[in-house]
Amino acid sequence: MRRALVAAAVVLAAHAADAAPDAKKTSPTTDAGGLKGDPGDRRIVGILDVRVEGLAPDVAAQFEKKLEQQIDTKRFWLATRARMKQSMANSTRWTEGCVIGTCLREVRAQTHAELVLIAALSGSGTSFGFVVTLVRTDTGRVLAQEAGRCDVCTIAEAMNQGAVATVRILRDIPAMLPNDDAVKAAQVDLAIAPFRTKLDDVDHRWARLGTTMAIVGVIATGAGLALYFINDHADYGLGIAGVGAGLTIGGVVVLTF
Repeated sequence: MRRALVAAAVVLAAHAADAAPDAKKTSPTTDAGGLKGDPGDRRIVGILDVRVEGLAPDVAAQFEKKLEQQIDTKRFWLATRARMKQSMANSTRWTEGCVIGTCLREVRAQTHAELVLIAALSGSGTSFGFVVTLVRTDTGRVLAQEAGRCDVCTIAEAMNQGAVATVRILRDIPAMLPNDDAVKAAQVDLAIAPFRTKLDDVDHRWARLGTTMAIVGVIATGAGLALYFINDHADYGLGIAGVGAGLTIGGVVVLTF
């Protein structure tokens, strides 16, 4: 009986080993955010919205294709609008109208996209314009933006300019995104540095004044008391001592505050 059980276990283990590679082959590669494909160590950039005004609706899709053709695929992994929408459908906290602000943290949680792109294309006749905005999903703040307009061109040329501008601002973003709070704190420190220097100078002057008053006061008090006792309790000796005591107290007050 024991031999039969061992033989059955060996057979089951062999079947499991054979089935594992097949399962690996048939299962789709999906990252933790639900976006199909393998971003690897590339930055995930999601196209959150492409708005068109005065143009055919399919212009948005054409713009996405141009961007896919021009983006640096070695550095960035581009998630299309359809792909982003499909991933966000799993969220119970997502609202369609969120394109900026802290609500974008849910986009980061669902898709792992570090950055999202919002593009706007508009125009008519031979005049077209574009605005491309890159937004951080951790803070919901705008990281970079570029706009352009051509008075005599085609919509294809305008879309190409918008795609080139997007590639350019993506190329220029640093490997490590700046800490916005630290940058603001540094800017504040830089702005108030001249005033802080002036305040330090004032503090030093007051410190010197207080020290001088205290020293002179002590000396005057000692001299006044000496005169008072040497000159048979002369009143002017007490007056000098009183002035000295006042200077000493004043110096202490200045040093304290």
